[in-house]
Amino acid sequence: MMLQFLYLEDSITPDPLFIEADQLLQRYAAAASAKRNESEEANKRWSKFEIWSLGLRSSLHELYSSHYAAKKYKEMITSSTLAEMDETQKLNYTRYVYFDKNGFIRVFSLLDKLGTFLNELLEMRTERVKPHFSYFTVLRRMRESGVHPDLTKPLNDLKESSKEPTHRLRRRRNTEIHYMNSEMHDDLVQQTRMYGQETEIKLENLDLQLQDLTAGLHMVTQSILLTFQYAERIMKQK
Repeated sequence: MMLQFLYLEDSITPDPLFIEADQLLQRYAAAASAKRNESEEANKRWSKFEIWSLGLRSSLHELYSSHYAAKKYKEMITSSTLAEMDETQKLNYTRYVYFDKNGFIRVFSLLDKLGTFLNELLEMRTERVKPHFSYFTVLRRMRESGVHPDLTKPLNDLKESSKEPTHRLRRRRNTEIHYMNSEMHDDLVQQTRMYGQETEIKLENLDLQLQDLTAGLHMVTQSILLTFQYAERIMKQK
């Protein structure tokens, strides 16, 4: 794992789903590389798939590592307000915020990369409908077109089962990127509500935040597995 050097005292056993997805991405990249020499046209197509597969693998490692680090630092936070924290706990909180933020941003970054791969693999041509499309746009186009139901249905079921945490993660991502960082936004909301009161501002709901990030990691990992298992079947058929 990418951040294992930070936790040398830990005996880290990666999640089996993560290992399966990691090995599947490596295997697909190697198979795509082997098909590059079939023709000049094949070289262009399969080189692209090889690079994208390895890029997805790298992004998955980054997300997995950020989730692990956020969980580690959250466990070190025992106070409910910043005012109650000593300097060590404040540092741990700052580190938690960093890795949590890095995690929820990477959930959507990785999904959009997966959407680009799906769009090309299945020749959906989503860019003709929406030039700047997301994973969810590609999935909706697959569903509305009625194509590849053996992949569309499980991907859509997975999306629906993760709807609530994904919505909260997206809201935090949008706040972070388009408005201001999420912890400042939470503080502003609480200050507005408690204007004129002598009340300590409480921290965000860290338990819920970590649960949402865990759900996001699970959804991404499962989506990669479903997509690349299907991609392997297509490759074998061709």
